[in-house]
Amino acid sequence: QVQLVESGGGLVQPGGSLRLSCVASGSIDAMQTMAWYRQAPGKQREMVATITNEGRTDYGDSVKGRFTISTDSAKSTLYLQMNRLKPRDTGTYYCNMLTLEGWTPSDYWGQGTQVTVSS
Repeated sequence: QVQLVESGGGLVQPGGSLRLSCVASGSIDAMQTMAWYRQAPGKQREMVATITNEGRTDYGDSVKGRFTISTDSAKSTLYLQMNRLKPRDTGTYYCNMLTLEGWTPSDYWGQGTQVTVSS
């Protein structure tokens, strides 16, 4: 089992920055990938950024060059540095972890943190 707790959301003006954090606990040694997803009202959840246990990263097209995903050295905290924020970045941001224990994959989600970009 893995528990994920996000923080760092809030209200920010267009062009501003925020850093989201996600603290992971439990069977994190089984982590394969971690990711940030977001969901705006009335829209489907979309991938924002992913990072593998080897440190490879990938980003959604709409955030490339503006957002950076990273972890701490223990891979127990996931970060999302968001710069040059735009109103369309508004949404609930969710932390995700995929684990593999033996041959058993599992998918975990945090409760989400709200990001609102507005003047």
